Amino acid sequence: MLVDSHVNLHSEQYADDLQEVIDRARAAGVSAMLTISDQLSSTEAIAAIAAKDPLIWRSVGVHPHYAKDDADLTAKTLIDLAADENVVGIGECGLDFYYEYSGRDVQDAVFRAHIMAARKTQLPLIIHTRDADDATMELLENEYREGAFTPLLHCYTGGPALAKAALDLGGFISFSGIITFKNANDIRAIAQAAPLDRIIIETDCPYLAPVPMRGRRNEPGYVVHVAEKLAEIKGISAEEIAQITTDNFFRLFSKASDPRARP
Repeated sequence: MLVDSHVNLHSEQYADDLQEVIDRARAAGVSAMLTISDQLSSTEAIAAIAAKDPLIWRSVGVHPHYAKDDADLTAKTLIDLAADENVVGIGECGLDFYYEYSGRDVQDAVFRAHIMAARKTQLPLIIHTRDADDATMELLENEYREGAFTPLLHCYTGGPALAKAALDLGGFISFSGIITFKNANDIRAIAQAAPLDRIIIETDCPYLAPVPMRGRRNEPGYVVHVAEKLAEIKGISAEEIAQITTDNFFRLFSKASDPRARP
């Protein structure tokens, strides 16, 4: 069994064939997935997708690209939204200093609201960070002193210092199809060094299709290729990495019900 820990099933790229995409994933051995919130205005569409399938969970949150659209976001709003049974994580949230579609001050304020919500709900904090390692690390460490929460660095592309900082806070790192890319040696080195009990996998679909699917629309079923590459990096079998990353997913997202435990 595999779990894709980060999919964007409400993307318009799946408007015409979403069920076929989900069916192909299941046929490939991807039994469960977590579909991610990018902005509050997407909440209803995401909730509708998750409501149809007991093995599709969802998050609530605002991507830093859209922080400007929800600049007054409060932790209470996120906490209230997270009360639904199939909400298992807070985010995707964080800092993106590469595109800066939202100003840095707004990104910071919205990120802090997510951290407060994660601390209150004790749901994992799903973090997007790009070209913002130092700022992300400082914010996480300072906020952690105010009360514990569990960070998840999703689709990791940062450096070793931020990865270590998140792990030191009891966090996890998620690796995507980027680890299959030719020039991703630095990320593969971080994957190799990361503890086996703190790693999970994702596609971040419909983006970042892994080799050998580069150039195509990404799908949850393609997380198989991520698992195979991570197994190669770790020097273990694909079956072992599937077991490990699935176990880690359900340990991290403990609100999600593990189907393997059902009678």
